Amino acid sequence: MELYDAIHRRRDVRAEFTGAPIPPDVLERVLAAAHAAPSVGLSQPWDFILVRDARLRRAFHDHVQDERDVFARTLRGDAAERFARIKIDGVLESTLSVVVTYDAARGGPAVLGRHAIADAGLYSVCLAIQNLWLAATAEGLGVGWVSFYQEAFLRELLGIPVDVRPVAWLCLGPVSRLRSVPDLERHGWRQRRALDAAVRHDGWAGRS
Repeated sequence: MELYDAIHRRRDVRAEFTGAPIPPDVLERVLAAAHAAPSVGLSQPWDFILVRDARLRRAFHDHVQDERDVFARTLRGDAAERFARIKIDGVLESTLSVVVTYDAARGGPAVLGRHAIADAGLYSVCLAIQNLWLAATAEGLGVGWVSFYQEAFLRELLGIPVDVRPVAWLCLGPVSRLRSVPDLERHGWRQRRALDAAVRHDGWAGRS
């Protein structure tokens, strides 16, 4: 698959996971792509925790549903009705999960390029996640980023050290299809901005 095809075909998958196994060589390529991401000061501050254990996934899924309920209680009217139709995770349906973490101490004590922008290491982890996502798409796999959780819960569930931050729980696996329209657009939650609306020239006020 061409790079631009993967970029535009990529979707945040929820309901389309088949649960089929991922060939080991394919998983290795996807993780290698993530590990090849650029990082500030070549710190490579990420780790990838592969979660296959059914007990752990069920515990996390239950927590996610609790957090979904917390958010749902903040909504009223049409927004509440739209959200009720949206599936927010594929934790139990996907083949496995990949938890991506950020270790701010990696590459320290002096991380070249991070002295002025403290979050540069966190940005590096996000680049690794994007690499993983695009590689998975190119391999015919789906990825779903679950964001309805409390970091403290996930840290305790997986025994993550207190000074390491869990950044993403990613559901990963073969899918029946990748939808042509993202779920949130399909359900009317939000519509995509046009590129022209996001481009400015020589300053914030510089619009086309």
